[in-house]
Amino acid sequence: MAGLKVASYIGALGKDVTPDEVTEYETLTLKEGMAKYPDLPRVGYVQMLQSQGLLHDTYVYGVDAKKTLSTVIYPTEVMDGAIISGNCVSACDKNTTYVHENNPIVYDLFKRHGIDYNFCAMVITNENVYLADKERSSNWAAKLCEFLSLDAVIISEEGFGNPDTDLVMNCKKISAKGIKTVIVTDEYAGRDGSSQSLADAHSSCDAVVTAGNANQVITLRKMDKVIGTEEYVGIIAGGWADNKKADGTIDVEIQVITGATSEVGFFNLSAR
Repeated sequence: MAGLKVASYIGALGKDVTPDEVTEYETLTLKEGMAKYPDLPRVGYVQMLQSQGLLHDTYVYGVDAKKTLSTVIYPTEVMDGAIISGNCVSACDKNTTYVHENNPIVYDLFKRHGIDYNFCAMVITNENVYLADKERSSNWAAKLCEFLSLDAVIISEEGFGNPDTDLVMNCKKISAKGIKTVIVTDEYAGRDGSSQSLADAHSSCDAVVTAGNANQVITLRKMDKVIGTEEYVGIIAGGWADNKKADGTIDVEIQVITGATSEVGFFNLSAR
């Protein structure tokens, strides 16, 4: 709530400011899009939202995403702040509200819209913890993609482990509808990269964009000034006991850094 109050205050200050530049994004109805781009492939985006409870929540127009069904939303609504983050997952996987508003997949899809394809739909779906909920949400997401007559879909995950099952379910069921799929995720492949990257897998997941290996180890240099405490550097996800060296440097996995392996590609990290 404190974050929302600050955002509201800053937003009010900028409400009447003249922007340096204005960009227009075309959001046609399905009927209008079919008429305008009859020969272009129909491409959609399925965004999975963290919604596992216990500080693993995301909100859509103020409603906890785990209480929602998969639904269609205008991409421009996301730009306007329809989705806000309320989760505290491993830092590298966390999509902040700013990231939701500036989702690179949405912006990149708009860049080629009307040229290479018709970016005609965005579907949001949740990531619950019970199997029945996962089945329902993935069934619904696949049904919507079929209903929208999509030719291809990009699916992005948020989080890892448990949500890997949701990701694979979505990919498998949407692919079974005859729709081409590409999944965007990150990896927890072990520090040497030799472990299984995802907690689930299926042969339909054969087109994957990776945002990097969250287990990759880096060394953080000593800071001249620290605001806060270093008390938690050994117990935060991605840290370990005695990982702070005598010279003040700290060895950690990159999963300690917020958005380091953002599964909507907010940063440039990837892997092969």
